[in-house]
Amino acid sequence: MIRRLSSRAVCDVPRTVLRQAALSMSSQSSGKFGFVGLGIMGQGMAANLLKSGRDLVVWNRSEEKCQQLAEVAKECGQTVEIMNCAGKVVESTDVTFSMLSTPEAARSVFYGPGGVQEALSAGKMLVDCATLTPEDMVEFSAATGEKGAKFLEAPVSGSKVPAETGTLIFLASGDQDTYNQVLPELDVMGKASFFLGEKAGKGTEMKLAVNMIMGTMLASLAEGMNLVKKAGLKEEDLLDILDLGAMANPMFKLKGPTMIKGAYPANFPLKHAQKDMRFALKLGDELGAPLPAAAAANEEYIRARVHADDDFAAVMEAIRDSKS
Repeated sequence: MIRRLSSRAVCDVPRTVLRQAALSMSSQSSGKFGFVGLGIMGQGMAANLLKSGRDLVVWNRSEEKCQQLAEVAKECGQTVEIMNCAGKVVESTDVTFSMLSTPEAARSVFYGPGGVQEALSAGKMLVDCATLTPEDMVEFSAATGEKGAKFLEAPVSGSKVPAETGTLIFLASGDQDTYNQVLPELDVMGKASFFLGEKAGKGTEMKLAVNMIMGTMLASLAEGMNLVKKAGLKEEDLLDILDLGAMANPMFKLKGPTMIKGAYPANFPLKHAQKDMRFALKLGDELGAPLPAAAAANEEYIRARVHADDDFAAVMEAIRDSKS
């Protein structure tokens, strides 16, 4: 099941694209929504909920991010309540979105003191938008169900800029009633939503496939640019040629110039890209699906981990430094 939406500006904030469906809010929209995790992705996603007229209850490890979101709320005439633990967010709202960067962080916030699990109860809904492993999502879904609450996994395709502009793609699976109820909120934060079935883990499997392809493509671009440069040709010409043919795509157009400059401001940190490649390779091994191209690309990301906090386009540095 796919839901696509056209765009419409809401709340007079520059460069923010929200969705027409935001104007048709769910029953929760007159109340408050929870949001746990305000990092590179969560900050933009939560800001778009505020700009669409929704109030939020939030928690983040760094309170500075919460304060930044509170400033956005003031601009839009909305409110942000800042809690001292994730559990308080869940207690205060019926629907909580979670966007944490790693399985380790997600498990700590879910199971730890003052965490999500201990605050779940009948009627609560948890929407996990992180990229974890399928096993993590299955486990979180079961633990949520044990408390009488409902779980939806909804990892996203897209990085920092799509999170800020409300153009993410949600890859959801799990409780379909929850999916239907939070569709207006997904529409605010994204340009399309896919429901991939009621079995937990399926949204994450699709996300890993998407990110595996993306990571392999970018490593291939880096190799091609390096080859052209060593041949005494212009990398800019290669990018122009690619952009005029069947291989034209927004990622090459965006990342290519930064790779030429050797400047990598993080929209999607390399450490997270390599994490997703690793999870995809593990999934392929479990399912008996050979992934030789992805495995080779993953080795380049491993060699580039000195640039872990830079954008994943920094894989170029590993390829440029290669002596083989």
